[in-house]
Amino acid sequence: MTPPAAPGRSSLNAARRGRELAALPDEVVDVLVVGLGATGAGAALDAAARGLSVAAIDARDLAFGTSRWSSKLIHGGLRYLASGQVDVAYESAVERGVLMGRTAPHLVRALPFVLPLTPLVPRRQAALTRAGLAAGDALRAAAGTPRALLPGPRALSAVETLRLAPALRPHGLRGGLLSWDGQLADDARLVTAIARTAAAHGARILTRCRALAITGDGAEVRDELTGRTLTVRARSVINAAGVWAGGLVDGVRLRPSRGTHLVVRAETLGGLAAGVQVPVPGATARFLLVLPQGDGRVYVGLTDEPADGPIPDVPVPSEGEIGFLLDILGSALDLPVRRADVVGAYAGLRPLLDDGRGATADVSRRHRVLTSPDGVVTVVGGKLTTYRRMAQDAVDAVVAGGRVACARPSRTARIPLVGAAPPERLARLDAPRRLVRRYGTEAPLLAALAREEGAGALEPVVPGLPVTRAELDWAVRHEGALDAGDLLDRRTRIGLVAADRDAALPAAGAALTRQGIVPDSV
Repeated sequence: MTPPAAPGRSSLNAARRGRELAALPDEVVDVLVVGLGATGAGAALDAAARGLSVAAIDARDLAFGTSRWSSKLIHGGLRYLASGQVDVAYESAVERGVLMGRTAPHLVRALPFVLPLTPLVPRRQAALTRAGLAAGDALRAAAGTPRALLPGPRALSAVETLRLAPALRPHGLRGGLLSWDGQLADDARLVTAIARTAAAHGARILTRCRALAITGDGAEVRDELTGRTLTVRARSVINAAGVWAGGLVDGVRLRPSRGTHLVVRAETLGGLAAGVQVPVPGATARFLLVLPQGDGRVYVGLTDEPADGPIPDVPVPSEGEIGFLLDILGSALDLPVRRADVVGAYAGLRPLLDDGRGATADVSRRHRVLTSPDGVVTVVGGKLTTYRRMAQDAVDAVVAGGRVACARPSRTARIPLVGAAPPERLARLDAPRRLVRRYGTEAPLLAALAREEGAGALEPVVPGLPVTRAELDWAVRHEGALDAGDLLDRRTRIGLVAADRDAALPAAGAALTRQGIVPDSV
């Protein structure tokens, strides 16, 4: 059998970072991107695919900020229909179809959702929700996403509802409403795939490089690994720093929205076969989401709470937030999930542009592209699903500003991300199914690496979790991981549960050592 091709130009590692960073002061790049979340990595890919020279930097790591703290969903925009933002809803549905059908079918799958019709859901509200689901299905059709990717909504009997979500309270249950949306294998893995695809098109992807100051002509940058500062010269600069964007450019006023999620073991909720939408009491079209992950964990979360005060590097959920989520969850369950059942929790901040509205839930989800007087292009707002369009619009603004010569339009709606392939090809790959769902066409390569490493390479790093030693090695060799935090908190999601993270630290250190990196104590 012919061995699979090596990663080649998409491979990110410490050696490549060192070479490209050393060469950067000797040239002027067409585009400097600051921030390597989904939008920044997407802008790097968009610009590089148009033939522009690109450097993209981040003070920490790929997906260090908001892009790893999402609900891991690729939304179709149904909620925005309810608030009258039809254009935002349509854009979301289009981008969902792009990811599921062309650019990342290995990372995004259809997830069924059940909305239980409990006594807390009046019949009028149920009728409105049913109409909303029908409108969402019409939006799917208008966006060109086939039913083969996303089935249509329908009503469920009480028996069917309990079969999909056995932990629901049967007393008073009238049935349920079934709908479908996109679920990511992992939001941070999506960002890694985007960044590696950008690297394959020639972009320099440089983590641990902090922008100290930016102008329309470049940035002063500090290498956080050595402390050395350098000047990066650029014909244009895109500020995609997310919730930190306002600290780099004057006049950008943000109003971050906070989302908080709990992590519980799958057995706590009785083996969910679908996601569950639990209506938030007293609110219209707001739901607590219960999201099975397929790795023995379930995320329980709610977004769009106001986030006031200083912006932390890593937001930490409060006990009040955790209790609030447990109370909403308990309104629908037969047996309550207690505080002791919560094995982890995380929070993220969405960089919404301050438009003067009252609650953050009411702030528009339209993304904004702003150009400062000295030419820095800042992109804020939006959401994970629409990262590609946000990136496209940011690069369009750079081109329109006349600072770079580029006649090519954006091509990213047609460029498969690293690992992408049609479902029928993915189904034929000779590799464990779990690896295919996370690595796509590179899964056989990872399996071959495991065979080279010998016994134990495909064994779980932590009992009860499927992440293997070979995946840690792969992340250091090809995905730009430079320390234990990169490995445990972003390339894998072991770190969402503190006890699992502690148990996996020795394996992470060993993976770094095998590639010649002195492990830290993160």
